[in-house]
Amino acid sequence: MKPKVGLIGLGVRDLERALRFYRDGLGFPTHNYKDGDAIVFFRMEGSWLSVYGWDALAADAEVPAEGSGFRGFTLAHNEPSAADVDRVFAEALAAGATAVKQPQKVFWGGYSGYFADPDGHLWEVAYNPFTDLT
Repeated sequence: MKPKVGLIGLGVRDLERALRFYRDGLGFPTHNYKDGDAIVFFRMEGSWLSVYGWDALAADAEVPAEGSGFRGFTLAHNEPSAADVDRVFAEALAAGATAVKQPQKVFWGGYSGYFADPDGHLWEVAYNPFTDLT
């Protein structure tokens, strides 16, 4: 298997709300989206992001749709400076995200914070002074 993540799919409770958050709030460009589509694809650098109905995505994977709390993963976005982390974090909050952990210096020597998108998916926004992940 090639060590690459090609697509990250997020189950969402309200597709229109997710579309507004990612496209209009965070500025993620859509790909071939038409009003009324059941799934939205967003072009990203090096991979893709999709949002799809929560129950429909669970059904596609043949797993139960119920469940809550920590899901065992986070998404991460890296910026070239701590100031840029603060800027992106504020942008996410303005778009409707919920602050989970305010950006701060962290134990590994970088700077990061966490927000939750409208469906509770955790995003880390980080500056890593040791490795350029931007």
